[in-house]
Amino acid sequence: MEDLFKQFIVFIDATPNTIRTYRGSLKQWFIYLRQNQIVQPTAETVRQYRDYLQENGKKPTTVKNYIIAVKRFFSWTEEAGLYPNVAKHIKSGHISKNFKKDYLTGSQARQILNGIDRSTVKGKRDYAMLVTMLTMGLRTIEVTRANIEDIRIKGNTTVLYVQGKGHNEKDDLIRMPQHVESAIRDYLSVRRAKDLSEPLFTSTSNHNANGRMTTRSIRRVVKTAFISAGYDSPRLTAHSTRHTAATLSLLNGATLQQTQELLRHRNIGTTEVYAHNIDAMTNPAANDVEEAIFGKSI
Repeated sequence: MEDLFKQFIVFIDATPNTIRTYRGSLKQWFIYLRQNQIVQPTAETVRQYRDYLQENGKKPTTVKNYIIAVKRFFSWTEEAGLYPNVAKHIKSGHISKNFKKDYLTGSQARQILNGIDRSTVKGKRDYAMLVTMLTMGLRTIEVTRANIEDIRIKGNTTVLYVQGKGHNEKDDLIRMPQHVESAIRDYLSVRRAKDLSEPLFTSTSNHNANGRMTTRSIRRVVKTAFISAGYDSPRLTAHSTRHTAATLSLLNGATLQQTQELLRHRNIGTTEVYAHNIDAMTNPAANDVEEAIFGKSI
């Protein structure tokens, strides 16, 4: 099976992260076949496998990713003349277009930021990192990858170059607002960073002092700030900062295209979900019905 997988990897020509994802996904598929003593899978086998994943509590996104891996694998086996593509017409599952995480209002975001004690290096770091994520919509992985040297001047504007999702280089740039730049430079001045190649945000923990922060530690910092301000909800996570940037951008007059560029969405349809949710929130139809029922005499 390992030789077969290696041939498959050559076929898809993927990044190391994608290869790891496919390896993990296909491992589950082959475990399922072995446990059920299936040596010649059919389209019905793939359907049953999808149902098995759903019945065993796998998240919709997990089911979708597992089935996509199976479909890609059999696409290769057919092209290579090894086995027919039995997964060709199998649907990978439905995922709701609504986001699973909430966003913060402008006043809530401000309250959280104001609640951070900025008298210490850690506090200045947490404030600068959180205001960057809330304002510029960075993913945790993008925050982790950021170095001091990624802050540059383009014309009269300060920008941050980021290595976005699925990218191998820091080839995306985001305009950095003045408040964010001031917070970052305040933090860097007390940190006394000496090398521009150092991480933009560094760890303060004993076992990784001054080292690059992990996505896990970033999520923990954000969650702690939320809870400290009284916002303790499973639907409010580090990814909520990205939703906040998107939603506040649209609510305050940015176009879909401008918000798409801010978040670096490949497909504008992803950005349109935010617009759809805003339309639903601001739709006055329910109030009109209420007025018809309770506000007018017959």
